[in-house]
Amino acid sequence: MTATASALATAREDLRAHLLKHRLAGPDVPTPRQNNLRHYRLFAQGDPKALMGLAPEPRRDQDAVLRLMAERVGVDPDPRYTEGPDTIDPELTLAALDRLAALLRRTADRRGSVLAGTGHPTKLAGFHGALVRALEAAGCPVHTPARGVRFREPTPEGDRPRYLDVVDRVLVMRALDGPERPGRPGPGDLAHTHSALPVHLAVAALADAGHRPPDLVLGDHGWLCGAGRLGIPAGGIADCNDVAPFAAEADGLVRVVVPLEDGSAPSCYRPLSDYVLQRADLAPYNS
Repeated sequence: MTATASALATAREDLRAHLLKHRLAGPDVPTPRQNNLRHYRLFAQGDPKALMGLAPEPRRDQDAVLRLMAERVGVDPDPRYTEGPDTIDPELTLAALDRLAALLRRTADRRGSVLAGTGHPTKLAGFHGALVRALEAAGCPVHTPARGVRFREPTPEGDRPRYLDVVDRVLVMRALDGPERPGRPGPGDLAHTHSALPVHLAVAALADAGHRPPDLVLGDHGWLCGAGRLGIPAGGIADCNDVAPFAAEADGLVRVVVPLEDGSAPSCYRPLSDYVLQRADLAPYNS
């Protein structure tokens, strides 16, 4: 084994240990089985929030959804297992991070344009931001369109006014009113979303400014699925209860989806972005 290969193998083992220690992957991730099954059922029923911008047809039944998630994520494949901890296979996570690194390398080689957005702005903006900054330093144009654009997002409490903002070169959503109820975002607060509307607004803003669509979208939730529906190459992260991105990947709409717990402390994701950039030979640009 060469010195480089040995270093990469060590980095991979170190990252695997990190994934297990922080329950980002492994046999007892924070999202429980009953939560997973509820989301799988909603996706099978065509619930718009669960679809994250995908078309409702063709539809997978709940058994097919479970098989998909067992294959792509590593959750327990037994439909009789209905309650308790569930699993994200760390080997699937590591393999997907390697594919994400290859996608970044190809984008950097062609100096492709990049757009990044997240539905988890308090958790994942730093992860996506690190990748975007590295690509920008490698010569890739980075787009941050539609800042300040207002729209209404459907929520269980009714349509709520939102607007787009930029944090660390990553598009995010903020609330315009509220809080809807205790613990929900108030005016100006970063807001979680599954919606694909933000990526549609961003791509439309690029077109209005005379730009073609980006060569790569980095993100999660509706950013991945919406980009895929628009025919834009996309890669990013999804949790074990987020069926839509993995269905989009299986159907060839999204290039890479990394199975990963998506609700941990932002600092937990720094070793992952470091690993991806090292594998993509972009690590020197990760400052």
